[in-house]
Amino acid sequence: MNKAAEHRRAEACDAELGTAVERAQAGDEDSFAIAYRIVQPGLLGFLRGLVGEDAEDVASDAWLEIARDLGRFRGDGAGFRGWTAVIARHRALDHLRRQKSRPRGSLIEQDLLEMPGIQDTAGEALESLATERALEVIATLPQDQAEAVLLRVVVGLDGPAAARVLGKRPGAVRTAAHRGLKRLAQRVTNTGARALGGSR
Repeated sequence: MNKAAEHRRAEACDAELGTAVERAQAGDEDSFAIAYRIVQPGLLGFLRGLVGEDAEDVASDAWLEIARDLGRFRGDGAGFRGWTAVIARHRALDHLRRQKSRPRGSLIEQDLLEMPGIQDTAGEALESLATERALEVIATLPQDQAEAVLLRVVVGLDGPAAARVLGKRPGAVRTAAHRGLKRLAQRVTNTGARALGGSR
């Protein structure tokens, strides 16, 4: 999918999310369920990158807070995505403090592979193979790069929104995401070159 089509799809998704959030704030439970279905896959992937197998428990805590404070939220669909990521990150950091551990290796493969797509089956299969290779490396990235990549790619936040989630300047988050994606690209390129060399 080209960047323009991907951008239009993201805008349409955020427009749908914004409408669902607005209706949910007015008490429409079905609209809250729609907002949940749109946001949860990316949010769960982000949390798996931070807390590993405990992501679903942390996500449940985050959604309780999101539901409780929904009336206070002001913004559009993209803003809601960022707001939920901030809440989820705070719950993840609380969880890690309680566990007295560092973020564990990422288990986001399943979440990413289950995310809905509009490509054909063959395209999805090729994308899944590339995604699996990239996910193997995400777990090895420094924490700031891993979080930036997860927020930008998995959750779908733009630079300023990801910066707000992490409490950093947008430039620092863009740099961390760029470095992380560059490492991912280098690893995939190196793996491909070794595979080609080995098949001769």
